[in-house]
Amino acid sequence: MKIAVAGKGGVGKTLVAGTLARFLGKEGIQVLAVDADPNPTLASALGVSPDVAEQIIPLTENDELVEERTGMDRKTYGGMFKLNPHVSDLAEKFGVPAPDNVTLLVAGTVTIGGAGCMCPAGALLKALIRHLIVGSDEAFVMDLEAGIENLGRGTSRGMDALITVVEPGQTSISTVARIKKLAQDISVDTVFGVANKVMDEMDEKAIRSTLDELQIPLLTVIPFDKAIRLANLKGKAPIDFAHDSPAIRAIRALIPELRARLNNADP
Repeated sequence: MKIAVAGKGGVGKTLVAGTLARFLGKEGIQVLAVDADPNPTLASALGVSPDVAEQIIPLTENDELVEERTGMDRKTYGGMFKLNPHVSDLAEKFGVPAPDNVTLLVAGTVTIGGAGCMCPAGALLKALIRHLIVGSDEAFVMDLEAGIENLGRGTSRGMDALITVVEPGQTSISTVARIKKLAQDISVDTVFGVANKVMDEMDEKAIRSTLDELQIPLLTVIPFDKAIRLANLKGKAPIDFAHDSPAIRAIRALIPELRARLNNADP
């Protein structure tokens, strides 16, 4: 299973991505969890210790690595550098062990517009994501920012689905429409929705209405859960702190729902 998770900042996409990766790993699957968010926090959601997480340098901010693989300093724009750097060994070299057969790779991000970022760090990131989606034989879950341009047209070939996480509120709901448009622009056809922080029927109805209008199937409804907030306050992975809380149970239910829908979509 190769899944990307996107959504407005603070909506809970990292909770979904990290917990989904852990549940897949618990099945004995080797999972690569990729953090491609500008504010990387997937380590905490996975249960990587703070001491280890603090030492991680995102690949796109690793000056030595970017220059070695592209032939130019990562902050350079324009100029001559390798557009297709060697990346197949990066997960093995820079991956950080997490519980339950999960490996964390903090890729980082760069600003990539429609025409692409003409910078070495952007070339490295695009090559890495392309390799992971097309060439990797591992399952992986990728935590993205709301702007999913890092996937790139053609890069997304081989990805099973994009999940957009939405919470009650107009800002979050508006972001879903933008994500759907970006997905269409890069030929990502399979987009699912996950509702998070739902407190009542009114919240759920508002989210369902928007997703129906955008023709995005809703996979699951994650209720507002104080245990998730407590896990964050204590610096614990939610799946470890409250493994049977309502929110964690709802995320666990994502896996059979995803499989069923993806199997039905196969020709």
